[in-house]
Amino acid sequence: MSSILVISDERDVIRSIRSCFEMETGIESVSGRVAAMDTLRKRHYDAILIDLKILLESNRNMTYKEVLQPFWSLHPSIQIIIMTSKEMIREAIGILKAGAANYLTYPIDPEEVKCVMDTVRESQIVLGELNYLRDKSWVVDSSEFIYSNSSVMKLLYEKVKAVAPTKSTVLLIGETGTGKGVLSKLLHKYSNRKNNQFISVHCGAIPDTLLESELFGHEKGAFTGAVRRKLGKFEIAEGGTIFLDEIGTITPSAQIKLLQVLQDGTFQRVGGEGTLEVDVRVIAATNVDLKKMCEEGTFRKDLFYRLNVFPIEIPPLRERIEDIPGLIDGFLRKMNRFNTKNIFDIDSQVLEAFQEYAWPGNIRELENLIERAYILETSSVLTPESFPSELFEQASVLATLPVDTSLTLAEARKKGIENIERNYLKDVLNRNRGKIKDSAQDAAITTRQLHKLMTRYGLRKEEFKS
Repeated sequence: MSSILVISDERDVIRSIRSCFEMETGIESVSGRVAAMDTLRKRHYDAILIDLKILLESNRNMTYKEVLQPFWSLHPSIQIIIMTSKEMIREAIGILKAGAANYLTYPIDPEEVKCVMDTVRESQIVLGELNYLRDKSWVVDSSEFIYSNSSVMKLLYEKVKAVAPTKSTVLLIGETGTGKGVLSKLLHKYSNRKNNQFISVHCGAIPDTLLESELFGHEKGAFTGAVRRKLGKFEIAEGGTIFLDEIGTITPSAQIKLLQVLQDGTFQRVGGEGTLEVDVRVIAATNVDLKKMCEEGTFRKDLFYRLNVFPIEIPPLRERIEDIPGLIDGFLRKMNRFNTKNIFDIDSQVLEAFQEYAWPGNIRELENLIERAYILETSSVLTPESFPSELFEQASVLATLPVDTSLTLAEARKKGIENIERNYLKDVLNRNRGKIKDSAQDAAITTRQLHKLMTRYGLRKEEFKS
């Protein structure tokens, strides 16, 4: 560590701290909290060592997290180390649980200081491995990837680090709401194309008749309504990156044109005869099994192999529930930044319900729930009253369901969700005698989504017509 700020009104303490470090480590000191905040506004420090009494003075009615928040607001990555007497160890541990890096006890012991600082330095090195993935503008928006305690997500980071600087095609695989769009932007942000265009196309939201024109452009008079030449997304993305979300929904003819782009970097506009060359990196995303679609003949195998050069599977939130508290902290920081409220914590009862919930909407659903609760909440902590009551009812119901304990927790949770979805769809289709439009309306989903779910669970509308 190259710079440390010591916050203490005891000269002996400051002198002892200085003696523990070599000359190249810059040690500065202030005697109070107000002076510390002024100093931190002017300069960045790797760590602060603060006397516990100074930290807590005039803040007795605040939670420990609220006490630490002003330091993180100025410098999100700063390491906070508490200095305390043995009589106040309990308070120091509370601060530690709220996010402080470590604590030291009086009288200052050089060996203890060395041990604590080595531990903090090691944690900084681990975080430093991901520094290329974040800057100030991405810390909050990318929090679902950048901050994680999940071993699965750490493997994902390694893949991102390896493929981001290359021009290889990437296929992002994951359920709706897992953050495929965010990850595609990260891959572009840290590629050698970052200064060029990033174009995002939601293939599933474009009518089949317009998809080819949207992607590859069209010539004047190519079809009714084509009153002038239009550039496609691939031309606009020249030299940059194009993100094709829900790639499994594109039409057979669009699949052929996309294959041509991936094979030799050429394409033709709709209604055009000339061949155009383009240099674009393709990142595609899907929430369906493309390999299964290939077997069923609804997706080209050769296109799948071209897209599947570097697959990255993004785990659903139910398989990384240990990340939920960190995600909530990130969402709250973002909301506090743009609102007058100061909410820094969430009730433990809500967290327990979150641990049991299936999260069909993944991170997007979690963020929506937090935002709704934030609007309703009148205290400094998100309480159960600000969340839908169904959240807690479902938690109690799930706790009584029979579970196959030979499975892992993630496998059991996934199987339970699949059983619930399958039975739900059967009931809806049976009630509507297999009518797709009516069934989709009752389920509050689109007919396309219903078709995908029916395919996933092997359901045919003919089975329910009688």
